[in-house]
Amino acid sequence: MTRPPESAPALRRALRAVTPGPSADAGGAALYRRWWLPWLWMLPAIVGTTVFGVFPFLNTILVSFTDAKPLGGAYDVVGLDNYTRMLGDEDFWLATRNSLLYALIVVPLMVLLPLLLAVLVEKNLPGIGFFRSAFYTPVLASSVVVGLSWQWLLSDQGLVNTWLEKAHLIREAIPFLSDSWLILLSAMGLTLWKGLGWYMIFYLAALGNVPRELHEAAAVDGAGAIRRFWHVTMPGVRTSMMLVGTLTGIGSLRVFTEIYMLGGATGGPGGADRTLPFYIRDVGLDPLTGNAGYGAAVSVALFALTLGLTLLAQRLTKEDEA
Repeated sequence: MTRPPESAPALRRALRAVTPGPSADAGGAALYRRWWLPWLWMLPAIVGTTVFGVFPFLNTILVSFTDAKPLGGAYDVVGLDNYTRMLGDEDFWLATRNSLLYALIVVPLMVLLPLLLAVLVEKNLPGIGFFRSAFYTPVLASSVVVGLSWQWLLSDQGLVNTWLEKAHLIREAIPFLSDSWLILLSAMGLTLWKGLGWYMIFYLAALGNVPRELHEAAAVDGAGAIRRFWHVTMPGVRTSMMLVGTLTGIGSLRVFTEIYMLGGATGGPGGADRTLPFYIRDVGLDPLTGNAGYGAAVSVALFALTLGLTLLAQRLTKEDEA
């Protein structure tokens, strides 16, 4: 006995109600698409994220409870000993101070300076494309190449000290690369100089969405350039400012190359300028004296610090939107 043709649509709808797939009222190719097909397209990204992201993260947490060595071999589970050691480690707290200080100084400047730069180059003036390209050029350069250039500029016989001496502004060379505080400040300057052009692009895109009518209305009301910037431009790009602040904060906590290039392999005199990533390299990756378990514990602490900063930024963003 064959089923009446008119009952086929009802049966199809019933099957689709209990099995994954497109909705009952879908049409065209969606009617014949298998439920697993979208997952098949996502499979390479899922595998890559799992292998290179999720697994290393979970493995780092597990290793932090052991005394594993950088080159592998037998190890013992030590529980919370690495975290207890970390809390009493003066070098860890010094690296944490440097990382937080780096973020506290770099983040506000990196949020504001690229915005000012974007406002300057936003206007369509003759030759403005040259300046946009010039400001963006440091972004394209390798961090190592930029670091070597700054070494040459800031050394005792470098261009900066030579120019200041010839201008009779200083009597002896400024120890940019030998004083611990000057190394840290110079590294911050390098980070700012290299990142200005990148975040300028963010702000240029955001400024294009600020209605010109608001600027015109404010100008008619007698608002000057500074008041228009404060009351029109900044509120219009507030979301981008929060994004730049979050990205810069995360990057500041992960800074390594700048300190290495300007402070040397020791991270400044006596390791005084080491940041948390620098400290992780020293205590966790040294093939002779390193302790991968302790380095993993410091990595977990760095992750917690970064996560806390991100959550704080998200909360501030929600409060501003409310």
